[in-house]
Amino acid sequence: MDIETARAHLFKHLSRDIRDMRVIEAMQSVPRELFVPETLREVAYDDRPLSIGYGQTISQPSMVAMMIEALDLKETDKVLELGAGSGYVAAILSHMVERVITVEIVPELADFAASALAELGYANIDVHLVPKSTLGYMPEAPYDAIIVSAGAPTAPPLLLAQLKWHGRLVIPIGSRWQQELTKITRLPEGDVVESLGACYFVPLLGEGAWKG
Repeated sequence: MDIETARAHLFKHLSRDIRDMRVIEAMQSVPRELFVPETLREVAYDDRPLSIGYGQTISQPSMVAMMIEALDLKETDKVLELGAGSGYVAAILSHMVERVITVEIVPELADFAASALAELGYANIDVHLVPKSTLGYMPEAPYDAIIVSAGAPTAPPLLLAQLKWHGRLVIPIGSRWQQELTKITRLPEGDVVESLGACYFVPLLGEGAWKG
């Protein structure tokens, strides 16, 4: 299957499961093949995660779509992403919100993401290299939404504290080997927690998450 046919097949599949067409339109605007290694470009539109090196992956498109849809984004939102990877999710988010802050702990991936996003003209995304012990990015807090592309044992209080009231956190929670995709809405009267289904992500490292 050539890349254009695979791309059309993927978005036909996603359109059956995702109700927010803004998510589909944003994903269609991003060339996923430019965010994977050259050796994997012919399978860039397979609905599966792909290795981007350094023990990290670019997430499965259907999982990305589900996570972004759950954020309930507005055009005026400022969004934090944990786990920039190659920059793919940040690129999608940039089509939907006013500003995207994305952080990465692997220097080579942070450099790749910043370079790829700049080359493609994404001007509303800031990529930051952060220490492994750091969760989030306090200098830009609070955020309207936070998306975490790594699994944690619980919802880290440090991340919840970086949300505005009525802000949304989407994060995989569970063991290192299996998690439940979870949406948490921060409200003054108490957080609302919703389960979105089983998933598997690489471990989230830092305070309130895994230690390494």
